[in-house]
Amino acid sequence: MGVSIDINQVTKVYGNNIVIQGLSAKIEPGEFFTLLGPSGCGKTTLLRMIIGFNTIEAGEIMVDGKVINQIPTNRRNMGMVFQNYAVFPHMNVRDNVAYGLKNRKVRKEERYKQANEILKLVKMDQYADRMPAQLSGGQQQRVALARAIVISPEVLLMDEPLSNLDAKLRVEMRNVIKRIQRQVGITTVYVTHDQEEALAISDRIAVMNEGIIQQIGTPKHIYQRPKNAFVSNFIGLSNFLQADCQNGVLDFGENYRVEPKTLTSEAKGEVKVAVRPEEFVIRPKDEPGIPATVNSSVFLGMAMHYFMQLKNGEELEVVVPSDLSEIIPDGTAVSLQVVPEKINVFDRIYQTTLIREGV
Repeated sequence: MGVSIDINQVTKVYGNNIVIQGLSAKIEPGEFFTLLGPSGCGKTTLLRMIIGFNTIEAGEIMVDGKVINQIPTNRRNMGMVFQNYAVFPHMNVRDNVAYGLKNRKVRKEERYKQANEILKLVKMDQYADRMPAQLSGGQQQRVALARAIVISPEVLLMDEPLSNLDAKLRVEMRNVIKRIQRQVGITTVYVTHDQEEALAISDRIAVMNEGIIQQIGTPKHIYQRPKNAFVSNFIGLSNFLQADCQNGVLDFGENYRVEPKTLTSEAKGEVKVAVRPEEFVIRPKDEPGIPATVNSSVFLGMAMHYFMQLKNGEELEVVVPSDLSEIIPDGTAVSLQVVPEKINVFDRIYQTTLIREGV
């Protein structure tokens, strides 16, 4: 069973620049916790604070209830996997994996035994005698992962570990990482800017922007019920529409109104409505809805992606399951309806959600 990590009001300052200010989060034992956000949002800085590469100017980080602020990195019992693998080119795979055990003065016979067991876990045992130069990028990343977990760390930290791999290999490796993390049960903190990767691999996600955690939740909850407009637009794709809200009814103009049944009592006046591409329904132009024109379309096997233009010139994307019907030709006028229970509504000024908790 893994350990808990409590991050309490931590602050990180570089010169006169406050990168992280008063950030708090709780990571549960054995959890796969992902820090997700755009470049420069502070996610790697926070990861480096956890392992001890960065100092903490204020606040505290606790592991299993013990404050670790002043504990040196080499005494924190954490494993880290870097973006660039950081495998030693002059050592074969087995020696690379056994390196941490050697530093801990584990006998040669025992450390090779443990290294071989971990190499089997990551399905690299047949490459134990190869040099890193003879391995692919994905294989080197497996070696780096094995080296990080062979020392039985309390916490596993991973900083953009898949960003140097091609798209197909990234999918394969994220499945490997998720499988091994489940088997080992180690508390893992994972940093990425890739939304799909975060959704696929995480127990919970912390979405960050400008050193602030915008929302923490399960992948499903964050995608379906984003806390604010930034999260809505960063996780997946959202089309934003304006509407007028009166008595729980959204009026999009053109005599098209919907009543979501999910709005808070604060939903009044002009609001911002976020509609995922798959939350639209395409209807004939003479039916109630938001008038739009098909600009172009892309067939992607399981789904059709339509790129549409509204009367005001704004563009949006609509995704519908592919079927045997004809593709709607470019230039076709259509009417777009929304799925009321799925859309999200935000305050026009503060950009915060107007959807009730738990719906």
